Amino acid sequence: MLTLLALTVYVFVKHSFEEEDSHSTGKTEGIRTTLKIMGIEEENHDHENPLLQSRSGFPSSSPVQPPFKRTGTLWTAVAHIITGVIGSGVLSLAWSLAQLGWIAGPLSMLFFALVTLLSSFLLSNCHRSPHPEHGPIRNRSYFEAVHTNLGEKTAWVCGLFIQINLYGTGIAYVITSATSMRAIQISNCYHKYGHEATCEFGNSLFMLLFGAVQVVMSQAPDFHNIQWLSIVAAIMSFAYSTIGIGLGAAKVIGDGIVKGSIEGVSMSAAQKVWSVSQALGDIAFAYPYSIILMEIQSPPPENETMKKASTMAICITTFFYLCCGGFGYAAFGDQTPGNLLTGFGFYEPYWLIDFANACIVIHLVGGYQVFSQPFFAIVDKWFGEKFPDSDFINSHYTLKLPWLPTLKLNLFRLCFRTAYVASTTAIAMIFPYFNQVLGVLGALNFWPLSIYFPVEMYCVQRNIRAWTSKWIVLQIFSIVCLLVTMIALIGSIEGLLTAKFS
Repeated sequence: MLTLLALTVYVFVKHSFEEEDSHSTGKTEGIRTTLKIMGIEEENHDHENPLLQSRSGFPSSSPVQPPFKRTGTLWTAVAHIITGVIGSGVLSLAWSLAQLGWIAGPLSMLFFALVTLLSSFLLSNCHRSPHPEHGPIRNRSYFEAVHTNLGEKTAWVCGLFIQINLYGTGIAYVITSATSMRAIQISNCYHKYGHEATCEFGNSLFMLLFGAVQVVMSQAPDFHNIQWLSIVAAIMSFAYSTIGIGLGAAKVIGDGIVKGSIEGVSMSAAQKVWSVSQALGDIAFAYPYSIILMEIQSPPPENETMKKASTMAICITTFFYLCCGGFGYAAFGDQTPGNLLTGFGFYEPYWLIDFANACIVIHLVGGYQVFSQPFFAIVDKWFGEKFPDSDFINSHYTLKLPWLPTLKLNLFRLCFRTAYVASTTAIAMIFPYFNQVLGVLGALNFWPLSIYFPVEMYCVQRNIRAWTSKWIVLQIFSIVCLLVTMIALIGSIEGLLTAKFS
């Protein structure tokens, strides 16, 4: 039913675009520098957004830059979307399918795929203002688009959700990386002492180790200094995702049976409601890429190019997700682990399990910085403007250590960024629950960033009046997605609290 609604709205909006001669479409990250590393630069002479030149409100993660060349193509846009979407969320999809079953599971993935595609169609019209194709002003970030179309107060609310998303993703990455490091230790233990051995290790030490690494890496002045990490992170994400698919497929072929059922894991009605809700949250975490769509550079007309790029990327990603989730569920059935590579449905080859989890750790080491550096840049910029004469905030000191390159330290950056990393690590240690945390984050950010703001911006840009047929269809779509999001959020919070206090 929900998938049919999403498909109906998608067709409706697409038809509206064609009538108005405007073609539209579109996760890391609020980060333009991440997208530049593969050679994408902007080309035509865009004007800076005048609304953002003198404002003193919530700082954007992508401050206005002077005109620059844009050489991105359709294929580079597709590559960036796929790279931005596929991440650690893919590891929970097999568990999500197990909760939903063979019918509801794939349909839920298709629903979120269609919703994400529709969201990208709406957002792509916001690349330029006031006209989606010929407007002289180019909005270079999600925040700028909201500010231009919906005003400063709404932009503040949007900025809050963006920062919650970035901060929450950092927490999830601490949990996931520690789980993977522990899985390597457990895998080696099983290989050495047998699969029946008692191999139990805690997460806390690994979380502290990951946090210590991030404290050091966070002292980089900006993302330009560590942009090579993004390239490595992208390669690693494809590596461990592909290994997960391969191991699941090999087990299904080896066992000669497809496990699972139509209704999913058997449990009481109350438990089923909570598990299904949490599964929806996990899927919601895996799909959307709204906050990076505006920063993906493409040749004009941007909306037409991004429409094609998003359609291709979502089709490829959905196929990839269905394979990963489907093979995982088919391999383990009701016993499908929450994390496909750390739940130890797979024991051998142990070296491949170790390699896949090492890829996860490497990916998340870079991914943490990808999601944290935009927030660091915002804080540095805001405090620098508010206290221009403060030596604590603006002075830099040179530190020379033996056998290491010269380091430039800033006391404010050292204190704030260390406290930031410590806070994400501490929260992760308090709630070290992979599926539950992903569910909360996915549900919390899905509706506002992927549905509400894109729908409202589209209505403003198209001058769609209240109670017209288009407005009613879009509002019904938004309300239905809000209800799905609330169900997923409540179920994920219940799962988080149950895991904590049980």
